[in-house]
Amino acid sequence: MTIRKIGIVSRCDHTDALEMVSRIVDTFRSKVEIALSPNTALPLKLEGVEIIPVELMRQNGVELLISVGGDGTVLRNIARMEDPLPILGINMGTVGFLVEVNPSEAISTIEEVLEGFKYSERSRLAIDLNGESIPAATNEVVLTTARPAKILTFRITIDDQKAEEMRADGVVIATPTGSTAYAMSAGGPLIDPAVNATLIVPLAPFKLSARPWVVSASSIIKVEMIVPEKKAALVVDGQYTHTIQKNDVVTLTMSDMPARFVEISASGFYERVQNKLR
Repeated sequence: MTIRKIGIVSRCDHTDALEMVSRIVDTFRSKVEIALSPNTALPLKLEGVEIIPVELMRQNGVELLISVGGDGTVLRNIARMEDPLPILGINMGTVGFLVEVNPSEAISTIEEVLEGFKYSERSRLAIDLNGESIPAATNEVVLTTARPAKILTFRITIDDQKAEEMRADGVVIATPTGSTAYAMSAGGPLIDPAVNATLIVPLAPFKLSARPWVVSASSIIKVEMIVPEKKAALVVDGQYTHTIQKNDVVTLTMSDMPARFVEISASGFYERVQNKLR
């Protein structure tokens, strides 16, 4: 299936990324309809392209989203879409697990993708904070101390069974996609994205017996602060922060709307991890 309309988002503080957007538009504007997000369009002042907020691109006929930047750019824009579009990441940053295409290969890769593509679906974490939904996480949800050197005490329940009552600097709750991000740095295992699981990794726990857990992705995970006068930060994908305190309850379940990533490489998960971590 030939693609008729694409959307482009980019880092706006990175000259090389904006130059790449201009190059993509100049190369493909005669072959496909192009929409830019408002923040991407503003510094470029390009003519002949639509300007559409990312959250409205699907409704306006966009079939593919090209993200120019790093993992953070990908994560921010997935969070803005209720039903995420397939996304192709052009890597203008450093080591990124969600952006597979190098700048030198960007144009040729897009040419191939526009002829038709396959994508993989990755589970996300739906987040409920005291009964209020906040944007889902593609990588992870982190509960961490809001003040350096202040330990937190919190309770973790899984499907209404108490799993841990923990004193620690915090905890990372990650998807398989996020197992190669903060969770890996905190000592958690790597999980193949094909595995239907959620990863729970303590951050600097007081008890040496506290270890990472891998639980079913269908589980309902609750995290509750249980010590008064301690505030913590709830950080979603390293992008969005919410303050929580005693008696606040964070409930995590598998989102009905997965993230979608364009498949452009024949290499599998294990080969990609080895290449990224060399």
